[in-house]
Amino acid sequence: MTGPSPDPVTAVTHPDPYPYYAGLVSERPLYRDDALGVWVASSADAVSAVLTSDIARVRPPAEPVPAALLGSPAAEIFRHLVRMNDGAGHCPFNRAVAATLESIAAGHAREAGRVWAPTLLGRPGSTLSGLVFDLPVYVVASLLGVPEARLAPTALWLGDFARGIARPGSPDQAERARSAAGHLLEEFRSLLGSEALPPGAALAVLAREARRVGRADTDVIVANGIGFMSQAYEATAGLIGNTLVALARRPSLREEVMAELPLLAAIVQEVLRFDPPVQNTRRFLARAGTVGGQAMNEGDAVLVLLAAANRDPRANPDPTRFDPLRAERRIFTFGTGPHACPGAALAATIATAGVEHVLEAGLDLSRCAGPMTYHASANVRIPRLDG
Repeated sequence: MTGPSPDPVTAVTHPDPYPYYAGLVSERPLYRDDALGVWVASSADAVSAVLTSDIARVRPPAEPVPAALLGSPAAEIFRHLVRMNDGAGHCPFNRAVAATLESIAAGHAREAGRVWAPTLLGRPGSTLSGLVFDLPVYVVASLLGVPEARLAPTALWLGDFARGIARPGSPDQAERARSAAGHLLEEFRSLLGSEALPPGAALAVLAREARRVGRADTDVIVANGIGFMSQAYEATAGLIGNTLVALARRPSLREEVMAELPLLAAIVQEVLRFDPPVQNTRRFLARAGTVGGQAMNEGDAVLVLLAAANRDPRANPDPTRFDPLRAERRIFTFGTGPHACPGAALAATIATAGVEHVLEAGLDLSRCAGPMTYHASANVRIPRLDG
């Protein structure tokens, strides 16, 4: 099963997009795709050039918030997300975000993952797919300070919000995102103003760090607290799922891990390179200029194939070999430059804890060893683990 030939967008959910990516890297590292109406960057050099360009932005300058979300609570969250902004407000608040994530010690995140993985998988009617989507939200929300009794509704709202902003063109998804965003804003504003919020909770830390950089606006703090969850949601789900697929297809490696669980962290890092959850991102030209040796016009969009850059042999020699002990591994999955994701370590920690529990529970992964189908997405690769 190989599926129809992919293009740069459908490659995300193709059963095996990597030969296609390899062809782009070697033959068309940065080219104009007239059918899609975008530039496409695939090689490590081209991807790095786009992500570090001072004329490339994370949103179209004329549409900082998706039109489908305007006038809704979802837009109020989106417009304040540091990862969706450039300019003067980005760098200082990005430092506050990074400091907050650093405050979540790996041990605390791992401990939360080890608590919630068996809880979620032990629910009546639980599935692997349910675990991979819920675990990131339960872990991050609990670290932010959301009370245990509020985690279930928070996970439901977060799912609707994240899917809605990822695919805002669907009227139904957009409406669900609007409603969910309203609930999340109410929940987090109440939490931030509550005396019950522990001072060591990540939301409290974010508020202190925000004040430190002069961004004490409650709406900004609340939006980025919600953003911690939404950014982790699909990416970590994909990382858990793709790691389970990698282990199901390599029985000998799975046996090694069962005998030496610390090896799992290295396997997760190789999955981030070999079969990453975030396959692409986009950038938009704020003005005309040259990027990666190509002259581009103001308003041009660039589709940045992170997964292809991970397989560039100039970045990672022998890229088709799955090697958990790979030396000097280069991973583009979380980006590079001013918008590199500061939550990379947190996502890897949650994924490691989730996969570790699945292995210890002795769940049958045989279905994951064969050809997989993937959840519909334009940029995130999440296998359908339950068929």
